[in-house]
This record gives sequence, structure tokens and C-alpha cells, in this order.
Amino acid sequence: MNVPPRKRNGWAIFWGVLAMLYFFVPLYGTLDFSLRMKRGELSLMAYEIVLSDPRFWESFRYSAVMAVITIAVSALIFVPTVYWMHLRAPQARPLVELIAILPFIIPTIVYVFGLIRTFSRPPLQLTLTPLTTDVLIVAGYVVVSMPYMFRAVDIGMRTIDVRTLTEAAQSLGSNWFRVLADVIFPNLRLALLSGALICFATVMGELILASFLVRPALGPYMQLLGLTKAYEPAALAIISYALTWLSLGLIQFFSRSAASQQLTGR
Repeated sequence: MNVPPRKRNGWAIFWGVLAMLYFFVPLYGTLDFSLRMKRGELSLMAYEIVLSDPRFWESFRYSAVMAVITIAVSALIFVPTVYWMHLRAPQARPLVELIAILPFIIPTIVYVFGLIRTFSRPPLQLTLTPLTTDVLIVAGYVVVSMPYMFRAVDIGMRTIDVRTLTEAAQSLGSNWFRVLADVIFPNLRLALLSGALICFATVMGELILASFLVRPALGPYMQLLGLTKAYEPAALAIISYALTWLSLGLIQFFSRSAASQQLTGR
């Protein structure tokens, strides 16, 4: 049975509006609640308390540093891996994609217990000092953010002619390291930026790894604040949403800038 285009468009608008209400109404409720710390008036007092708390800035700095390190390690792991898969081992794609989606299948709490049981005993005891625990938590963040970084790099790699670029670089005397550093990485700038921003937002909001490994990250701070306060956690949730939306907005901005440059040839 053929559905008239006008009726089909009406249903599309209906479901679109319903989805927007489902998302934005709770968000508006959280925002409104965060502004009502002063009885009978709207104020930014909850935000002022959060932003003046030294523990917030300590946890924010820690998570930001861990996110930057995670992005760098992820890029160094996934760009050569995906590059080699495209160039030499396309038959390995099903296996690599299966591995990349495992963080969606295995619950994070199972994963963190595995890390603790494995790396809290000899010969690899990484939970004894803050530095080694940070190394362990970066490894955990790399795995948790793997689906996003892998997919971003894979999509970026599909948009370039990997084989032709490699052969051209090698014909000019470049070795594999120079091909990756001077040809592949520069052509994946936008893909790496997209993966990096999603990875940053993921690490900033992650709770379970940092909580069970007892590190001063932003996620555990939000959880502890929610146990004793009412309005401040709502303000912190809005700040977290703002960071996520800022990351998505930057992705859209740079994507459009790159597309316009390609169209204009500049």
C-alpha cells in the first residue's frame, strides 16, 4: 500500500517532534532545577558553588589530562592498525570490527574487575602507585573509547586512496614511518579530530573505571556530589552536557569547513 507523501511527511514530523520532546524536556527540567537554589527566584548560585570548588577543578584537570593522553595513545594505535588493514589485510576487517565493538558488549564493571584482578598481583602490579594506576586507567580509557576512535579513523581512511598515496610516497623514497607521519596522518586530520572530540567527551564522563581504580576523575566527583547535594549535581550535569554538545558542535564546524574547502579548492 502506497502512503501519500503528505501523510508520510506528517508522520516523520510527528516522530521527530516526539523524539525532541523526549530528549529536551528532561534536559530543560534539569536546567530549571539547577537554577532554583535560591527560593522563589532563578539564580546561578549552584553553578557558582561548583565552579568555586577546588575539587571540581582538580577532577576536571585530571580527567582532561587523561583524555588528552588517551587520544594520543589511541591515534598511535588505531591509525597504523587501520592503515595496515586497508592496505595489506582487508580480509581481517570482520575480526577487527568485532574486536572494536567489544566495549559495547562487555559491561565496563566486568572489564574493570578484570583489570584489577590481573594487574593488582605479581608480576604486573600496576595498582600500587598513582603513576602506574594512571597508566592502567589510560589503557582502560583507550579500550572504552575504542569503538569511536576506530570508526572515525576507518571512515577517514575510506575517503582517501591509501594504496595510491603509499605507492607515490614510497616511489619518492619514503619508508613506512615517513608514509604514516607525512602522508596518512595529515590526510586524517578531520577524522582524528572527530574521534578525539568524542573520545574526550567519553573520558570526561566516565565513572566506573575511575571509581574502582580510585582516581580523582570528574565522574567520581559527580557521583560523590550527588550523594550529599541536590542543586549542584544538576548544575554539574548541565556543564557535562555543555561539554558534550561543544564537542559535537566543533565536529560539525570543522566538518563543514573541510567540505567547503574541498568544494572551493582552497
